[in-house]
Amino acid sequence: MRKHKLLLIFFISFKVLSQPADFKHVNFNRADNNAKSLKEESLKDLPILAHKLTSNLTTDVEKFRAIYIWVCLNIRNDYGNHVQNLKKRRKFKNDSVALYNWNAEFKEKALKKLVKHKKTICTGYAYLLRELASFAGLNCKMVHGYGRTVSTNINQLSIPNHTWNVVLLNNKWYLADPTWSSGFFHFDKGVFVPQYNDGYFLTDPKLFVKSHFPLNSDWILIENNPPSVDDFLTGPLVYGSAFKYHIMPLFPIKMKSEVAINTEVVFQFKVPYNQKENTFSLVVDSGSSNKTIQPSSYNKQTEILEFKKVFKRGLYDVHLKVNEEVVATYIIKGIKPKKR
Repeated sequence: MRKHKLLLIFFISFKVLSQPADFKHVNFNRADNNAKSLKEESLKDLPILAHKLTSNLTTDVEKFRAIYIWVCLNIRNDYGNHVQNLKKRRKFKNDSVALYNWNAEFKEKALKKLVKHKKTICTGYAYLLRELASFAGLNCKMVHGYGRTVSTNINQLSIPNHTWNVVLLNNKWYLADPTWSSGFFHFDKGVFVPQYNDGYFLTDPKLFVKSHFPLNSDWILIENNPPSVDDFLTGPLVYGSAFKYHIMPLFPIKMKSEVAINTEVVFQFKVPYNQKENTFSLVVDSGSSNKTIQPSSYNKQTEILEFKKVFKRGLYDVHLKVNEEVVATYIIKGIKPKKR
């Protein structure tokens, strides 16, 4: 069988405005303990709550950490309100007056529910984080835009459907998403599952933009060659585990690719050196069967993990897994080359 190797060497040279690695030396134990010790604290007096969370902390990043952890551990995602809000916004997207009135009505009800029941949607998470941070003397902003999931913002934009935060620390802006950090919604059972994911705290902008695209592109926080909306919509689909384990999909650059049959495709991921190579696998699913592939190489200096796979004719779902958790998904279509 003749094989044609597809060259997929890929280099990233983004200059970013911030790096989570800036705070690797910081011990967050005191900040985390502050947040955990105030578990049942009320939201009726935010200045007092902010003071209790941060008064014994000396650095801005520790103060932001304590507030962030408290919000993520104490606020539950109100999925019913989220669905209702999206339906109304779709209904009124061409009626600015009706949309304005709905937003005003919804915000008032959502704020009351947040304070009384500690339940909200993404806008409420971001609002609460911003307000508490402000009372602690921090410059934190809300960012509105698009969140990419298995059902939204695939190939084409939906209406804006997500909100997150940026915070200024040591004269640099950093990204954070308290909503997606707090847990996930179990669709089959119809319940919110609290499960803290630290990967959305001060996230690398190059990873963050794979699932978050702001309305104001300045908040991408990538200075040189920032990705476009099309890059966002067509790139590989990443899941919470990509953030949890700090794994960056590098190649292929698009989620969907057509390749000639008998072509060897190389999949590349940037994986931190502290992750064990043998915990990773690439699962290739044809619909009728699936095959698990082990890494072909791992370069500890560049932190590039690589898999190789020759595709036959057909459609394949390709998933990177770590510890049996899905990290990223591709769709590969093997086609017969057209005769010239």
